[in-house]
Amino acid sequence: MTTNILEMRNITKTFPGVKALSDVTLDVERGTVHAICGENGAGKSTLMKVLSGVYPHGTYTGDIVFEDETVEFKDIRDSEAKGIVIIHQELALSPYLSIAENIFLNNEQTGPLGLIDWNKTNHEAAKLLARVGLKENPTTKILDIGVGKQQLVEIAKALSKRVKLLILDEPTAALNDEDSDHLLDLILHLKGQGITSIIISHKLNEIKKVADTVTVIRDGKTIETIQKTDVTEERIIKDMVGRDLEHRYPDHTPNIGAEILRVEDWTAHHPQDPTRVMVDEVSLNVHAGEIVGIAGLMGAGRTEFAMSLFGHTYGTRISGKVFKHGIEIKTRTVSEAIKNGLAYATEDRKHYGLNLLEDIKRNIALASLDKLSSNGLVNDNEEYKIADGYRKSMNIKAPNVLAKTGKLSGGNQQKVVLSKWIYSDPDVLILDEPTRGIDVGAKYEIYAIINALAAEGKGIIVISSELPELLGICDRIYALSEGRITGQLPIEEASPESLLKLMTMEKPR
Repeated sequence: MTTNILEMRNITKTFPGVKALSDVTLDVERGTVHAICGENGAGKSTLMKVLSGVYPHGTYTGDIVFEDETVEFKDIRDSEAKGIVIIHQELALSPYLSIAENIFLNNEQTGPLGLIDWNKTNHEAAKLLARVGLKENPTTKILDIGVGKQQLVEIAKALSKRVKLLILDEPTAALNDEDSDHLLDLILHLKGQGITSIIISHKLNEIKKVADTVTVIRDGKTIETIQKTDVTEERIIKDMVGRDLEHRYPDHTPNIGAEILRVEDWTAHHPQDPTRVMVDEVSLNVHAGEIVGIAGLMGAGRTEFAMSLFGHTYGTRISGKVFKHGIEIKTRTVSEAIKNGLAYATEDRKHYGLNLLEDIKRNIALASLDKLSSNGLVNDNEEYKIADGYRKSMNIKAPNVLAKTGKLSGGNQQKVVLSKWIYSDPDVLILDEPTRGIDVGAKYEIYAIINALAAEGKGIIVISSELPELLGICDRIYALSEGRITGQLPIEEASPESLLKLMTMEKPR
């Protein structure tokens, strides 16, 4: 028996017009954590879907050897029967079922008569939850727990299937730092129990923490496999993007003009509990050509502020004033906000930013159909021409603008979101976590787009959980804590320490 639990040999996978994988080779040693890195669209998730049977045998060429046996999976049930379980970036849990029901979905714990034994189900679920460090009652509904705990339920579900090889696709993309650390510690704990893991991640600090080996994929090809002792961020980045990124952030020379937006005493209450103040008398301003950051811990009210400002899409009992070029404007609906020169790129592009079932062309045009309409009819040729211009200028990796947006990588989806709002020609663009879940190469491209928009005289507001990102691209940063602005710093005075001090400042009682 070899030391490898998995060998993938010369895997090639083609979609219409695109070769997603080309002779990819991957060796995973038993009882280790193996990381796979690459830019968005490099082929990482496609490779794992081949491995897990999502793309069945016959739709690709090459061989998969698992535990010294050549395997040909027809579907995901085949791979799970062998002990290979994949946890996708979009969690596949039913929100209205309990934790226990989700864990044993399609793997029900039955009694002698074939009926579900609920005592056994909940008892076994409790044991699995203990293994992943969750103290929740197994009867708790999924919708009543946070995303971090939902990730742990997915892992408990994998353990119920006697997993031997656990595949985690961007497992911490939607988690805060505390939940991320807990999940990474759990992966190391499972390694101690003999469970092999493959982790796909863009977060290089996480990879250095947990991975024994790193394989880098670029443009559908294996670039190299690096042992833990030789892993450096610089080496991984160079392999991923094919060049050195001496500077993570493009050069930015601000050309700041007159005030373009001012918000005064903006307040919004929780939509279900109007007694809770989520945004508390926030006042800020943005100048033409200025990139302004908003820093804050999870729950500080950053997204709540942005959404309540943009068309009152969050909250109730909203009050405050908005001025553009010194003149008061109203933003009570999305269309009113767009008409008055505001745009908001949401942090949740898959649910709120895009129609994943529609093509690129339609998504880019969606916020500005009036520009393309005559007598209520959209000019399809003009729509195609505009969208194709953005596909080229934004470097959206797709064969044409008729490609389904849901098939694009995260970085390319984000470029479609930005294209949509840039085409609406806003004066102020609010970007909420604009680089969440995308790789360093795509991040650099997004930063360059932000710089270009600022150079055109747009006012940019960037909300980000990553302090280095705010420090790398902004001209000025506001800190938000418990719904209140606790201070602002010009970039020359800002540091992680000074911002964190403001971000943790408690509201006066």
